[in-house]
Amino acid sequence: MAPRTLGFLVIALALTGAACRSSQVASGPSGTPAIIQPGAPGQDNRTISAAASTDLSKVGFTPADVKFMQGMIGHHQQALEMVALIAERTSRDDMKMLGKRIELSQVDEIQMMQEWLKARGQTLPDPHAHHQHGATLMPGMLTMDEMAKLQAARGVAFDRLFLEGMIKHHGGALVMVRELFGTPGAGQDSDIFAFASDVEADQQMEMDRMGAMLRELQQ
Repeated sequence: MAPRTLGFLVIALALTGAACRSSQVASGPSGTPAIIQPGAPGQDNRTISAAASTDLSKVGFTPADVKFMQGMIGHHQQALEMVALIAERTSRDDMKMLGKRIELSQVDEIQMMQEWLKARGQTLPDPHAHHQHGATLMPGMLTMDEMAKLQAARGVAFDRLFLEGMIKHHGGALVMVRELFGTPGAGQDSDIFAFASDVEADQQMEMDRMGAMLRELQQ
């Protein structure tokens, strides 16, 4: 190939590449790179900004998200019922402090979950539905017999049953979180994701703390 012809070919290829790159970048606002979002079947692609591509505010919720929130309300309510027994059944300050932490966090979270459901037009569950005969319990929740034994205990016996029961209860919440995140498409709503992630971290931390308290009782 003649040197002049080769030179023209190199220039042509360079201009073609530059044109392609220009067409990808020029469509973005203020000269920023644009992102092409594929359209649904039968629809055209559209250009969106980098900010829009990472905006999760309009991510929809799923039936699994609703089920998680509805189930967790009753789950939290039983934890509050367990905590309410502490004052008259133990003399340990660390037990009372533990109960107060659980109470404050779960009261706020129940309110948040109820507001989340209302904002999306979903049914608010009866927080006390687990008291009904034959009610389906969420993972980790205490049975009526287990609650009766806890209510009847006092002193060290109560402390031990409470810690064992609440460790089981928190473990059930972690199961619910794993089931949520394991469901395709679920847990993507920003509020759901933040809440479920907090539940996983906070309740695991409390389980570790309660495990240490339980070991101390058994010494």
